[in-house]
Amino acid sequence: MKKITNWFAGLLKDEKGTPSSKRFVGIVCALTLCITMYANSFTEEHFAPSPILVESVAMLAFGCLGLASVDKIWSKQKDNNSSEEA
Repeated sequence: MKKITNWFAGLLKDEKGTPSSKRFVGIVCALTLCITMYANSFTEEHFAPSPILVESVAMLAFGCLGLASVDKIWSKQKDNNSSEEA
């Protein structure tokens, strides 16, 4: 159980080990979107969320997780440049 807790806590941290709000928001949005779409497959059509709302949550999830990835790549490049200069 401790391994699972450590793994989940690691998901929410950036490459420096600090908590990342972008990852947290991205993961929460992605889970919410998946749960909503799954639940929507069993309900009637008039209970469905508006398409623009679904697209907005999807863009927020992809944007947050994409920004977290870009930060990770840029920090590696900065680390490589600083080590080459030394």
